[in-house]
Amino acid sequence: MVSTMALRKRTLAPKPFSEEPKTRKSSRSEEDYSDVCCENCGSGDRASELLLCDKCDLGFHLYCLRPVLVAVPKGSWFCPSCSKDLKPTGFPLVQTKIVDFFRIQRSSPSEEKLSPDSRKRRRRNSGLVMAKKRRKLLPFNPSEDYIRRLEQMATLATALTATETLFVNELTYVPGMAPRSANCSSLEREGMQVLSKEDAETLSQCKNMMERGEWPPLMVVFDPLEGFTVEADKFIRDLTIITEYVGDVDYLKNRENDDGDSMMTLLSASDPSKSLVICPDKRSNIARFINGINNHTLDGKKKQNVKCVRFDVNGESRVLLIASRDIRKGERLYYDYNGYENEYPTEHFV
Repeated sequence: MVSTMALRKRTLAPKPFSEEPKTRKSSRSEEDYSDVCCENCGSGDRASELLLCDKCDLGFHLYCLRPVLVAVPKGSWFCPSCSKDLKPTGFPLVQTKIVDFFRIQRSSPSEEKLSPDSRKRRRRNSGLVMAKKRRKLLPFNPSEDYIRRLEQMATLATALTATETLFVNELTYVPGMAPRSANCSSLEREGMQVLSKEDAETLSQCKNMMERGEWPPLMVVFDPLEGFTVEADKFIRDLTIITEYVGDVDYLKNRENDDGDSMMTLLSASDPSKSLVICPDKRSNIARFINGINNHTLDGKKKQNVKCVRFDVNGESRVLLIASRDIRKGERLYYDYNGYENEYPTEHFV
């Protein structure tokens, strides 16, 4: 199970204003805020952690919010009441725009309609995978309706656009950060599970399907409390590959003071200077919007339906999100943010 390098808050609504969020000391004198108290606990103590809504000017302690905020967020911030009216602008449901956004391989409209033979072939292949369920990973099963797949892709495009994030579906290596050569799974301090040849082929199959526009049955929805989060758009079977966790790869030592909200451990090396993290704040896929929760409480255990696992794939470390049980249509996806390490105080996470 993977660990993470920063407390994860959800990615909130798009920022309609450019001014910085206000703490009690930020935009007025301390005297102006001497009577400001937290709307949740009623206390005005710990002023540096008392955040003011950029719309109604009411105060809230970072630790009194649900989900808790671990730091003053960048850009504007709106309290739960005001954020209910702040919904991101939906990405246009236009095939050409969506195809271009995700760089999908173009095909003729006739190819979008499955022939009877191809339906039979798909069912037969599915049966073969099902027979291996007890020991092999499963590819996701795309929605058969092409328009529905466009709608699913549009929700992800909406979230990525609102958070100013570029879509990628692979780990990215940017000059000035960690090079690809640094991602050597043999450096893992306690060893790493090797992805079998069959499971690697399944992962490759999922990647190829997405390149053709055969999208995972997932919808990104906006919740005033959780921000952008992900729901299953059809039944997902246990052991199905949900997605790979991707983004820019960097050395942990470069990110120890980073306030990014979604960093993920990629490599935990015996030599700390060689440890790597995935940073999805500039480039990412749907994994950024799947909620990490504290799963060491009774409620958390009931919520978790996805596991996050690091694998050795051809000598490199990769992070996969995999269904840990059958997931119903409409169910939100949650994985254990702490993994086995239980290193982070996530008791307030949604």
